[in-house]
Amino acid sequence: MVVEVENFFGVYLLFCTNPKFRGRIYIGFTVNPERRITQHNAGKHKGGAWRTSGRGPWDMVLIIHGFPSDIAALRFEWAWQHPHASRRLTHVSRKSRQESSFDFHLRVMASMLCVAPWNRLPLTIRWLKQEYRRDFPSHLEPPLHMPLSFGQVRAKAPSRAKDGKKRAEGGGAAGDPGELPPSQRDLCRQRCPVCHTHFQSEDDALHCFHPGCTMTAHLFCLAELFLSEEPQHFIPVEGKCPGCRNTMLWGDLIRYRKGCYGDLEEICTPTQVHWTDELQK
Repeated sequence: MVVEVENFFGVYLLFCTNPKFRGRIYIGFTVNPERRITQHNAGKHKGGAWRTSGRGPWDMVLIIHGFPSDIAALRFEWAWQHPHASRRLTHVSRKSRQESSFDFHLRVMASMLCVAPWNRLPLTIRWLKQEYRRDFPSHLEPPLHMPLSFGQVRAKAPSRAKDGKKRAEGGGAAGDPGELPPSQRDLCRQRCPVCHTHFQSEDDALHCFHPGCTMTAHLFCLAELFLSEEPQHFIPVEGKCPGCRNTMLWGDLIRYRKGCYGDLEEICTPTQVHWTDELQK
């Protein structure tokens, strides 16, 4: 099963399977995992990084996704690559002689997920290759709102591009509800239960995923509502649905919106050139 996710920003871990270089790892950022691993294995002349070129094949074994922007993902990537240069990871001990590079960087990643600012982001920890999976140390289990999932993931073209194309072909004004697709037309007639104003587009809406609940609210309105008891923070973790009053994790709302909610398994256990290359492709 391949999960498709809209607005994909991910930070991945590569493992070298070449007998000559076996065990080497590489950490990178991508907006398209399938394309990126192909580039790495094809070499630097095909878009891969110079550090992985000529040393493959490589397996993309793990990816952290759900970052709100490319900048947020790139900052996570840099800190993961340089843990002892990051002021947020001064508590992480250096790699021991008995520890493999793979296990060390997994320990760094687990530590990162437990500290600010990353510990409040709606991230998903995805093992792309089951055989590489490691359990988290008991003292480094990620926050409960960060689920563990398995299987391949693919970047999905934003649905709003299709809606925009339909509006352009129809020749109608984008602000006229009568010229919008039926789904957006219905949404524009609804009111946000928090601010009681109409929606302008699907991009601004979050939907409750509880069975039988039809609540739809503005993204920023719902975030503000969830943060009403935590005014010192900027990113919510959980709150109650204004419709059904069930408790919801903010991360689940975002994952549901992006299309990667159905395959999740909750965890129940006690300055580089390719940055700009990737963003321009």
